[in-house]
Amino acid sequence: MDDENLAALIADTAGRVLQVLAASELWAGAAKGGAADRLSNQVILEALRTHRPEDAILSEESSDDPMRLGRRRVWIIDPLDGTREYCDGRDDWAVQVGLAVGGVAEIGAVAVPARNALWRSDRPPTLPPSSGRLRLLVSRSHPPAGIGRIAAALNADIVPMGSVGVKVSALLEGVGQVYVHYGSLFQWDSCAPVALARAAGLDTSRLSGEALAYNGPGTALPDLVISHPAVTAEVRAVLDRLLPLETTDGPGVARLSCSPPDING
Repeated sequence: MDDENLAALIADTAGRVLQVLAASELWAGAAKGGAADRLSNQVILEALRTHRPEDAILSEESSDDPMRLGRRRVWIIDPLDGTREYCDGRDDWAVQVGLAVGGVAEIGAVAVPARNALWRSDRPPTLPPSSGRLRLLVSRSHPPAGIGRIAAALNADIVPMGSVGVKVSALLEGVGQVYVHYGSLFQWDSCAPVALARAAGLDTSRLSGEALAYNGPGTALPDLVISHPAVTAEVRAVLDRLLPLETTDGPGVARLSCSPPDING
């Protein structure tokens, strides 16, 4: 099985498992989110160890093994992106399976089971034209501080959503034209979605405009910009004018959980 089909099959299988768990009454609240994270992670790890035993793995739900730094091929996975949305019974959560080769997000599969969708970097859709008022996609649970300044400068409407993968799928569907995040973000949050975005012709970068690099010594990759090529120059001009923005979390910042939604979520 080639890498593309393997990534897609793993993401789809883990997503189906999570749908079964979501319908179960065995867990509720934070316990359901924890069980979902662990179960999906186990499914993905077992599949990768079976089919790609020589490759390294970086997962949100597993201890980081520094051995990956010496490997060219590293699977970077988020077993459940959008835990809060999953626990709230929403449909904007995803399973994300990405493969970074030489630090570049090359292959990505994003399963959005509650929407019966499976997005693959080897089968990207035709990118719709950018039209109408600009729509800026942001995190539903952790909207960046000051994102309103960026929206105002772009004369854009803010559209909050859950998973990073769901936001990229929304860009591919023409629901929005740009996604900006800075703060609580890690390599597993964006690897698979960025591979998908790149394959479809979207522009991807750090907030500064630098290229996104994966499999670095730290797991954080705290800022991300994905945009339709028709608006990238406009977005870049605004960001360059407004930088620097606060892009890192302070100590004690909570991770996603099944707690009640933020007021501005």
